[in-house]
Amino acid sequence: MQLNNKQLKDILLKGDYVSSEDMQKAEEYAKKNKSLIVDYLLSNDLISNDILGQAAAEFFKVEYADLNSNQPSREQVLKIPEDVARKFRLILFKEDKKGNVVATDNPGQKGALAAASQALKTKKVRLAYSLPEDINIAFVHYRKTLDTRFNEIIKSEQRVAPEIIDEIIKDALTFHASDIHFEPQEKEAVIRFRVDGVLQEAGRVSKEYYENILNRIKVQANLRIDEHFAAQDGAIRIKDNDRQVDMRISVAPTVDGEKVVIRLLAQYVRGFTLADLGLSPSHQEEVNKVARKPFGMILVTGPTGSGKTTTSYALLKLLNRPEVNITTIEDPVEYKITEANQIQVNSQKGLTFAKGLRSIVRQDPDIILVGEIRDNETAEIAVNAALTGHLLLSTFHANNAATAIPRLLDMGIEPFLLASTLEAVVAQRLVRKICDDCRFSYSEKFINIEKLIPDAKRYFGDKKEVTLYKGKGCSACGNVGYKGRTAIFEVISISPEMENLILQNPSNQQVWELAKKQGVRSFFEDGIDRVKGGVTSLEELLRVAEPA
Repeated sequence: MQLNNKQLKDILLKGDYVSSEDMQKAEEYAKKNKSLIVDYLLSNDLISNDILGQAAAEFFKVEYADLNSNQPSREQVLKIPEDVARKFRLILFKEDKKGNVVATDNPGQKGALAAASQALKTKKVRLAYSLPEDINIAFVHYRKTLDTRFNEIIKSEQRVAPEIIDEIIKDALTFHASDIHFEPQEKEAVIRFRVDGVLQEAGRVSKEYYENILNRIKVQANLRIDEHFAAQDGAIRIKDNDRQVDMRISVAPTVDGEKVVIRLLAQYVRGFTLADLGLSPSHQEEVNKVARKPFGMILVTGPTGSGKTTTSYALLKLLNRPEVNITTIEDPVEYKITEANQIQVNSQKGLTFAKGLRSIVRQDPDIILVGEIRDNETAEIAVNAALTGHLLLSTFHANNAATAIPRLLDMGIEPFLLASTLEAVVAQRLVRKICDDCRFSYSEKFINIEKLIPDAKRYFGDKKEVTLYKGKGCSACGNVGYKGRTAIFEVISISPEMENLILQNPSNQQVWELAKKQGVRSFFEDGIDRVKGGVTSLEELLRVAEPA
């Protein structure tokens, strides 16, 4: 049961979890954005999910079952029949000497305790509270494969396309996919999810049904269904458990038909801090220092899908105070920011990054976020905005921190202007995290590591064996050994020496050589710390970064 805003307000105020002033702001935000008050409270670090769960448990006068930290196994979940579990929202949490603890998001529901006792064939059952989203995640163990559900939908001969699309989106949200790929082949279309940066097949559907699925997506995204040989872009907005999910749609023609990619936005990122993103304490200190400056430009760089936007929003969250005016121009607006003015690029109406940025400068902002610097005109306006007393944040496509400076100079930015305005370049890439539930350590012979990393002594010292970590694979991570992602970083703060080098129109190599002398660590060096700490595996680090 999803608690409503009134219930949440009563619970949190009664337990003194939040102040009346913060609750008033949360209510105003919820009313304006048609959301739950917890969206505001969580995104502003006023409460955590654990506090929310504990508060609700106190309200229901039961214990709190943290299904997120203690995820139940498939065998555990299936001990309660699916029809009973879904009707009463029940998950077996644990079994101890006192009996069975069954988690639910509605402990007050009539008949829930009796149903749990009957299902487990014991009277020694007590109910506990768990958050609705954690209950939903546990329910994944009841789900049949997409292919099985596709066949059942096709046999029913009713609303085939809408039903199949709904099932695909439900699974994508359940597994925290960032993208859904519909890939037409000669006789069928393959559906794949990108989860933690890696594509995995989710199901297949016959080509005879794919055309209707494609047209359904086009209609919902306001795209032309009679256009089959040109790329099209659109958007769809849906509701999922009282929360809004925005989807960005891209359709492109291939030799076997039109391919669709759906990017799921604003679903899993909720107010990350710099520490949450994976920035080391030293990197956090550097970024905090430059972000507190009254003007200048901070660039977040990396390839597509490396989390640049998330880092930019974490920086805005750090800077977001009542006394400053934050204005953004984005394409698209991916996450809503409390008390910020966000502008959506609309090229059809002539609102480009460059034109929007010109307008923003006249809106008396203190801090400006430009979603992406894509062309010379936007780059020039951004640099000039930073030069005239604004703190400007933007993302930029570059493979590493050192590459960003020569690329901006190649775009026509005058070296003296760039040297005067650029404060820092934060480059990042994402690595998969080893699953906490199945992580194990093992000893690897140093000679084997040297085969992978020629200069291994530099990173691990002179040892015969090195302790590394992997994931065995379990139900919590879908048997892949990884769950979630973290970022590895390169952070170049612009020192007086770097300013002088920029004036000389340097190469990537020259920038990196000076950065290294000043103590800047490479992606690989930053990642090695995560490997040693058991956050990620050596194989995963080598997949995304080279020793440097």
